[in-house]
Amino acid sequence: MNKITTIKELRKKINSFPRVRIAVLPTPLQEVPRFSEAIGGPRIFIKRDDLTGLAFGGNKTRMFEFLLAKAKEEGADTIVGGAGVQSNYSRQLVAACNRLGLEAHLVLRRIRGKKT
Repeated sequence: MNKITTIKELRKKINSFPRVRIAVLPTPLQEVPRFSEAIGGPRIFIKRDDLTGLAFGGNKTRMFEFLLAKAKEEGADTIVGGAGVQSNYSRQLVAACNRLGLEAHLVLRRIRGKKT
């Protein structure tokens, strides 16, 4: 097994994977002083992944940079994804595919008994 023991080794490993740059990175950290004050705690920051630049943003954009790069590398021209009806995953996937010129198809599900 190939153990990664340093940050340098980790970066080298990550950089060895195919990747397409579709996100606006890095996303900023934003201080939330009123929340810090409300809980009587230390300074607190939130990572603004809603600003990644696709759909409503989110952490899935980073994942799609790797998954869709691999798909393109293997010659895919169509991506099929599945998730819930109001899934941010689905919005992100379609936006990423659009940006890369891939056709996207979604298989959406709903919670049984709920009307959407």
